[in-house]
Amino acid sequence: MIRLLLKRATAHFDKFLLGTLMFTLLVALFVLYSASGQSMDRMISQAVNIMVACAVLWVFANIPPQHLQRVAVPLYLLGMLLLIGVFLFGDVSKGARRWLNLGVMRIQPSELMRIAVPMMLAWYFARREATLRFTDYVVGAVMLALPVALIVKQPDLGTALLISASGFYVLFLAGLSWRLLIGLGVAVAGLVPLVWPLLHDYQRRRIEILFDPYQDPLGAGYHTIQATIALGSGGLAGKGWLHGTQAQLDFLPERHTDFIFAVFGEEFGLLGNLLLLVLFSVIIARGMLITANAQNTFCRLLAGSITLTFFTYAFVNMGMVSGILPVVGVPLPLISYGGTSLVTLMIGFGILMSIQTHKKLVST
Repeated sequence: MIRLLLKRATAHFDKFLLGTLMFTLLVALFVLYSASGQSMDRMISQAVNIMVACAVLWVFANIPPQHLQRVAVPLYLLGMLLLIGVFLFGDVSKGARRWLNLGVMRIQPSELMRIAVPMMLAWYFARREATLRFTDYVVGAVMLALPVALIVKQPDLGTALLISASGFYVLFLAGLSWRLLIGLGVAVAGLVPLVWPLLHDYQRRRIEILFDPYQDPLGAGYHTIQATIALGSGGLAGKGWLHGTQAQLDFLPERHTDFIFAVFGEEFGLLGNLLLLVLFSVIIARGMLITANAQNTFCRLLAGSITLTFFTYAFVNMGMVSGILPVVGVPLPLISYGGTSLVTLMIGFGILMSIQTHKKLVST
């Protein structure tokens, strides 16, 4: 009886993907223990976050994709209303207006849009599949630009970047031509001089620091300099767990969140980094396989967007820490401390598992 119940409870888990995720989260706990100054409280807190995220993953893995397709529009509209509410009435903290106080709780609507935007675009292009025209891509771009503009206004450049990527991947997978992409790229490059004055001072500073962090080694360039020192000093095999001097001696800022990859690189070296890259690559490859085998256009676009957005998470964080991208406040997926981003990621992986397992139950 117990065996039967367990089988039913795990029927919509993709075992291969789940196993890789669990191993990666186990590695994350070991790294976090070191990165947090050997804090058991923070490690226990993250273990609780992982359990909550796994419960959310199970819930979404058991929701059939056709149900997700039905709620795509109301979820997107709800997210837009909440973002407008943040713009008008949001709480200000550390110079940013990102939270909305609903009385009983405070929420960050931009996190909802990480899932709502690709779902909405996948729903739209699935409905227009038979009669796709250039105007459909324009409509899709507007659907993407509206929430991104509101999030940039908060300002939250990191989240805006990730949502932009998730929406762009849907447009690309829906058939956006390479010639148009190249044209858009040229147009964006041409608009840089016009956009530059519109950026906040700290955003311009981050881009300037990217090219020469030593122009302000104790200020804006400090994070990048310390992170690259940590990564470089790890060598081939690293200094050993709990023996990374940059982390343990507090030279490395935000070492348990945005810059945890530097801690990992210092303590486990190039070999450890390669192991992490292999784990991420396996997750991405499994996601793309699920995308390729999806039962319909909505599932294919949504699965592809979720998978490629995970890639963007990892690429942007690693690029930020290694000094090849500006610091934009994007955590390392599955590894960095924090509950909100982890839950959002696991919602995405739950949807991937739902797409993979429910297709066996639906006639195509």
